[in-house]
Amino acid sequence: METVDAGGASIPKLGLGTWQNTGETCTETVRTALELGYRHVDTAEAYDNQAAVGEGIAASSVDRESVFLTTKVWRSNLRGEEVRESLRGSLDELGVDYVDLLLIHWPHPRVPVAETLQAMADLRDDGLVRHIGVSNFTRSQLREAMAVADAPIVANQVLYHPYKDQSALREYCVENDVALTAYSPLARGSVLDDDLLARIGERYDSTAAQVALRWLVQQDGVVAIPKSTSRDHLQENLAAFEISLTDAEMARIDDRSGSLGVRLRNRLPSLVRRLPL
Repeated sequence: METVDAGGASIPKLGLGTWQNTGETCTETVRTALELGYRHVDTAEAYDNQAAVGEGIAASSVDRESVFLTTKVWRSNLRGEEVRESLRGSLDELGVDYVDLLLIHWPHPRVPVAETLQAMADLRDDGLVRHIGVSNFTRSQLREAMAVADAPIVANQVLYHPYKDQSALREYCVENDVALTAYSPLARGSVLDDDLLARIGERYDSTAAQVALRWLVQQDGVVAIPKSTSRDHLQENLAAFEISLTDAEMARIDDRSGSLGVRLRNRLPSLVRRLPL
């Protein structure tokens, strides 16, 4: 598995997203993904599935040390002691002694990011967290976080797919040794009906989804965490590494804009960031 090296972390370029995957289905998905070759699993306090994710890791034949495990602190728990309590709860649910990466799930307009990051850095010093990072941060918010953090910010996890331009943020991340992790990399399935991606895929005997994932992971510093519960789809996602797009194909995908519905969904993160909740 290819990796992105950032801030001292080595992050597998393709991970398993688990949002909206819960219970036994989640456990089996995690176990199957690890058996197929995934080594990066992403969860969060707010997903209500950390116990299921932990059970999937424990049920697999893959050693815990070989799995890059990410979780996130919800925005209601960003005060110092709340961060520590949240992480302890996550470790208990996951059934592990540490997580490889702890992220601030969303910025909060009423909680100083310095307070949250200090608590996360302390957890890193205690060995409960290997690395720290953020999620859904704009370039200016990431710049502020990096300025006040006592430990490297190794990743910023954001909405990123062929219909969401994140080029400016990606360039900033590359310049500052931060991985850019793409959630919803298939635009909630919208790429599946994309004629351009399908035509490009025909050249490589690949699907539109594989082309979309390859477009992401072929970019410097980008990690993708698609979600799937199907063994076949999990295998197909891994096969995105078997192709390589030309510069012209990459540029054509860069120019995609998506449907009106996709463009409206692209605005949701900016709205959520402003909510003082």
